[in-house]
Amino acid sequence: MRTRLWAEWAWTGADDGAVEHGVLLTVEDGRITALTRSPEPPVGAEALQGLTLPGLANAHSHAFHRALRGRTHSDGGTFWTWRRAMYRVADRLDPGTYLRLARGAYAEMALAGVTSVGEFHYLHHGPGGAPYTDPNAMGRALVEAARQAGIRLTLLDVCYLAGGLDTDGTRHPLSGPQLRFGDGDVHRWADRVELLDLDGEYARAGAAAHSVRALTPEDLSVVAATARERGLPLHVHVSEQPEENTASLSAHGRTPVEVLDGAGALGPGTTLVHATHLTDADIGLVRGSGSTVCLCPTTERDLADGLPRTGDLGPAPLSLGSDQHARTDLFAEARGVELHERLRTHRRGTLDTGALLRAATHHTSLGWDDAGALQVGARADVVNVPLDGIGLAGSSPERAADAVVFAATAADVRHVMADGRWVVRAGTHLHLPDAAEDLHTVIKELYA
Repeated sequence: MRTRLWAEWAWTGADDGAVEHGVLLTVEDGRITALTRSPEPPVGAEALQGLTLPGLANAHSHAFHRALRGRTHSDGGTFWTWRRAMYRVADRLDPGTYLRLARGAYAEMALAGVTSVGEFHYLHHGPGGAPYTDPNAMGRALVEAARQAGIRLTLLDVCYLAGGLDTDGTRHPLSGPQLRFGDGDVHRWADRVELLDLDGEYARAGAAAHSVRALTPEDLSVVAATARERGLPLHVHVSEQPEENTASLSAHGRTPVEVLDGAGALGPGTTLVHATHLTDADIGLVRGSGSTVCLCPTTERDLADGLPRTGDLGPAPLSLGSDQHARTDLFAEARGVELHERLRTHRRGTLDTGALLRAATHHTSLGWDDAGALQVGARADVVNVPLDGIGLAGSSPERAADAVVFAATAADVRHVMADGRWVVRAGTHLHLPDAAEDLHTVIKELYA
């Protein structure tokens, strides 16, 4: 099927975020097969007013955390007290409710312009850690949820073997709801991941290590080797909290980044999530290894994690995630990266619009190397944001990308195409028009 789309303004990858007027895209079999310039929409082409962007990539998601929105933000406490609330939700889920909850979370992402999501998945087993008949039942629920929501999924299957690492170096076994996360040992984790057998059309497997708190250096080496041998992207939480660094230094005499480096876990195929509290030596290792850093500014603010040294990380690639889904808005995450850096350095303009858009459209860390660009041969992922709404009214069309990155919200997204198929039209999800009601219902059931 052949479709022609005329974009009034489009960002086609300019480093400075500059946009082009009158870009005509030809889409066939889910790919962009031609890209030309036309000052007016040709006959037969659909005109997309405002700014058209490549599909956005949500590189770090915990779908079940969506049930916490509005319930955990104003009660004080710390990351660790928030985590206890999260565990209570995890303990209530089964494959059926997980499917419904994730489907709503992914539908919300689609409405926000997301066409690929990296699901950091560690809720593997039943209550008490008993495996389901299909040991990947929970993961398959996520795959089906993404399919129904019309977006691609990288299932970043997490190896999670310990319940924590104290500042004195003591490692705790999994307990309570955490028992659902563990496979017993790293080799059982690798065997279970091998059984996933995802087809790659809209879902593919990835590997993840929860953190140095949850795995020994030896386990991390096995996870990293498994990812390399199977050609899987590797993601890991790193230095989100100062306590993690203190515990790692006590247990191993090294920072978490140094532990990962010693385990062979750094490199171009690795994404380090948060990377908030890095030393100078850590930053040198990250930059030298070619690892990607995934920032989740909304979560990092909400959980009082701290301000990452974003400006010091270049040229390390950046990606973005909505993480705990306190909100689902990749435009907010993109500008949050720059605004956090302004607060940290008292300087404006460390990352320009082009750099922030590249982070927001960074599908490569999820294994979708052919997505995230409006160019011939790329997957036909298209996000359209009009400029005539109240939030963007009066903005300069020639600076449309600046306006969208620094002022738009997810609610401004009008149309979304993923792999050449319309998923969102006029702000409505075509396949899940009742997603909000369904999400409300399943979350109420979890708290009943």
